[in-house]
Amino acid sequence: MSVVVAASPNTISPSTEPLRVMVVDDSAVIRGLISRWIESEPDMAVAASVRTGLDAINQVVRVDPDVMVLDIEMPDMDGISALPLLLEKKRNLIIIMASTLTRRNAEISFRALALGASDYIPKPESKLASADEFRRDLVLKIRHLGARVRRPAAVASPSLAPTTPAPVPARTAVSRAAPAVAPQKVTVRPFSAIMPQVLVIGSSTGGPQALMTLVAELGPVIDRVPVLITQHMPPTFTTILAEHLARASGRPALEAVDGEPVKPGRIYLAPGGLHMRVVRHGTSPVIALDAGPQINFCRPAVDPLFRSAVDVWQGGVLAVVLTGMGSDGMQAGKDIVAAGGNIIAQDEATSVVWGMPGAAAHAGICAAILPLNQIASRVARVFSGDRS
Repeated sequence: MSVVVAASPNTISPSTEPLRVMVVDDSAVIRGLISRWIESEPDMAVAASVRTGLDAINQVVRVDPDVMVLDIEMPDMDGISALPLLLEKKRNLIIIMASTLTRRNAEISFRALALGASDYIPKPESKLASADEFRRDLVLKIRHLGARVRRPAAVASPSLAPTTPAPVPARTAVSRAAPAVAPQKVTVRPFSAIMPQVLVIGSSTGGPQALMTLVAELGPVIDRVPVLITQHMPPTFTTILAEHLARASGRPALEAVDGEPVKPGRIYLAPGGLHMRVVRHGTSPVIALDAGPQINFCRPAVDPLFRSAVDVWQGGVLAVVLTGMGSDGMQAGKDIVAAGGNIIAQDEATSVVWGMPGAAAHAGICAAILPLNQIASRVARVFSGDRS
């Protein structure tokens, strides 16, 4: 079976103009630093640089940015207060919240995502000028999220069920519309007949919102098998995410602990800054955490979890690849399929960024490519023995 998708997962369609970025931060040093980074990119330009949320609200219509980097803590009006007012003035504005790594700011970042922010980025606590990782992540987020307001709507095959609308509509201004990209066919594999014994999930940009939606509908599956999740996220943020997942699912959800047994009825989340694997201890699977080198520019990364699941459960692995930049999960996804397991990917229309699921789809390893709101029911069917 083949489905039609709009573009290659790692291709950003060119535009007639650079992405217009508005930087909002009360620190002149940080505003200047981020502005220099943006101006050094050929496909981006600083549309405005202001110091408070109130300044941003007053200027957003006139400046008309594609993307805004919005600080959380500012005088006069902070980022969380400004966020809904900014989206009221410009509903397709991509807003990336910036915050320091504190529990309070992590909570605020999650609230911002619920209010309509597209993503968040944690600021380094020191040595900002030499924070190459922060710079790389910020530029990638601006580029990939900004592409959403310019790309054509994703093209879906009639054989796929109807998709929910993309969270951010495409721009209609002709001068900023991306050129049409030829649709590409993606091959979907038949589901393996092997009954899965574990559910593993990988996600990145847009993942927290997607995970909340997914686990809220997975209750009976969680009761039957362990659920292990790697979300690209720093420390503190994963602590908060685990709490949100527990509330959404009504099941225990915690950051995994090195050496703890892996059992049905629980959600195990990779802690920020650590890779999570599963290993055999005698006859039982247990969690193994390590702070080894980044994989696919990430720690935690999805590939180590997926690959280790094959080592423990062989073909009894069902993996779900949700929204996110890059291709993490694709290589180990091939191992899952080779062992007899199955992969389900989120479709492009409901993904914030169709990088990770798109990479899996284009690799030909997926048994299904589905809208977010249909993934949980399909997972439940697989665990009930339905391989259609």
